[in-house]
Amino acid sequence: MAHPDPPGAAPADSVPVHGVQMHPRSDLKDGIGWMAFGAAILVAALRMDRLEQQNINPYTAPGLLPALLGLAMMLLGAVLGLRSWRRGALVRALPAPTASEREQRRRIWIVLGLCMAYGVVLIGHGLPFWLASALFVTGSIILLQMLSQDPQERRLTARSWAKAIVIGVATGAITHIVFQELFLVRLP
Repeated sequence: MAHPDPPGAAPADSVPVHGVQMHPRSDLKDGIGWMAFGAAILVAALRMDRLEQQNINPYTAPGLLPALLGLAMMLLGAVLGLRSWRRGALVRALPAPTASEREQRRRIWIVLGLCMAYGVVLIGHGLPFWLASALFVTGSIILLQMLSQDPQERRLTARSWAKAIVIGVATGAITHIVFQELFLVRLP
């Protein structure tokens, strides 16, 4: 029979991350997420044109590397989930989230929302790629700075706006140049 952990002691099967004991269920959720993401990449890679009509060697088909990466993500996600399950992810009760954990989750959802807005709204709807990327990076910097826990960082000065704009425009331009001119990838 398992003995309950003494108050204030970390459970033997929890994982310390930056001094904080992480519940094994967080790894289980991450493992499932990585497996789903890997499966989506694998499906998209298999749907890519294999260029058979151009007599392209199958080993140089555009979807081969993404398919292998998707498979690797699925495999490593399964390993992560299995390890978490073996540590008792489904047996141990979840502790109530702290205020810091709730703030971290909020920030993650905001960043995911920004990325979705970038991919769904900004890209491929008339804006040049470099401009859409510049708007995304600039907006992300400003928004995340406004959400900072440090009151000094939350203050948006002309200097912080200029810095965000310069970083955003430079990111958009450099990404455009590298992909279009160096890798010869046509961007939307």
